[in-house]
Amino acid sequence: MGARATGAWYWRGWNGSSVERPGPGRARLAAAGGSSPNPVAGSVILRGAGERRIRGGHLWVYAGEIERVAGAVAPGGIVDVTDGRGRFLGRGYYNPASTIAVRLLTRERAEEVDEGLLRRRIAAAVARRRRIYAPGESCRLVFGEGDWLPGLVVDGFGDCLVLQLGTLGMERWRDAIVSILCETLAPRGIYERSDVPTRVHEGLEPRSGVLYGEVPEPIEIALDGLRFLTSLRGGQKTGMYLDHRLNRRALAPHSPGRQVLDVFCNSGSFALYALQAGAAAATGIEISPECLELARCNARLNGLVERCRWIEGNAFDQLRELDRAGQRFGLIVLDPPAFTKSSRATAAARRGYKEINLRALRLAEAGGIVFTATCSYHMSAEEFLDVLRDAAADAGRAVTLVELRGQAPDHPVNLCVPETRYLKCAVLQVH
Repeated sequence: MGARATGAWYWRGWNGSSVERPGPGRARLAAAGGSSPNPVAGSVILRGAGERRIRGGHLWVYAGEIERVAGAVAPGGIVDVTDGRGRFLGRGYYNPASTIAVRLLTRERAEEVDEGLLRRRIAAAVARRRRIYAPGESCRLVFGEGDWLPGLVVDGFGDCLVLQLGTLGMERWRDAIVSILCETLAPRGIYERSDVPTRVHEGLEPRSGVLYGEVPEPIEIALDGLRFLTSLRGGQKTGMYLDHRLNRRALAPHSPGRQVLDVFCNSGSFALYALQAGAAAATGIEISPECLELARCNARLNGLVERCRWIEGNAFDQLRELDRAGQRFGLIVLDPPAFTKSSRATAAARRGYKEINLRALRLAEAGGIVFTATCSYHMSAEEFLDVLRDAAADAGRAVTLVELRGQAPDHPVNLCVPETRYLKCAVLQVH
């Protein structure tokens, strides 16, 4: 593992090599903000429905499930969660400003919620990734509730880390988290991307910036024999969609010799994976000029410029134009943003998903493959398949479901927290 030297962290980092870097130190980290949480400050007592859900393993307590709060609990403070008879159910952090009032960190009465717990959980999360990926591979190192660390996301891109704190409870641990990451992973730099909309519901302002070391802009990473430039400071999510890693690989048997259409292509990763696997040519559609510029750069990095075409524009409009022009494709990838962020907008989202898939199915040549995805938790796998059935019927195409896929294993699903299973992907053959 390594040893700590005076004034520096000396550790075997995520890339597998022993490195020596300046230690962050508590004084230096103070500038990042936050403070160490207090010991257990009180109790949250649940009523019936909340009790049953938490006993079933979920980690969230909704405000409407609370019978009462005992003790003077400051926002972000640690609370015990009990049933109406005072029986211990778990321990976590409390935020009265949020719809999700408590997020559990442990179900063990004897386990303190302190820096030691954070250290153990982060170490366990990193160890799981090391069993999946080779040293130094870019991946998600911590995935919130999937790693029993609600509100915390950490991505590794080469020798840099991206940190995202989505909740008040985790915000208060900022200093400790940065210190633990430096000690455990010895990164070149840590960049914060706590700019997610959910922070508004936690009473928090968005935050971003370098927390430690240096973070190049853009940064180059390698994935499966391809090179990619990505922006950790301004890219989508925390820099790149790592959850689709294995889904990009899954294009390989469907790619050779085919014309590929990559819709909502972002920085071009699906298109480039297909070209690497032998596709004849690829067309990418993306509304963001910044993302398209990255896609062009990535094509140049990999010597694939001559086989790429990039179209800037609205995906719905561009698909109509391609259909009017009579173009057809052997492999079509649809990876849109979430059309719904809440259960209230599910009906509108279904219409959007149906429309985009209907148009893709019309553009598919006989025997072609449509790889289509939704990253919305609020649309279940069965609901998504229902939408695809409706789209196929309206398009007049017979369709076979070849495979149903999900997120990569560095985005683990907590079986008791269904919200962690958000990505659904269908591989369809069009007849």
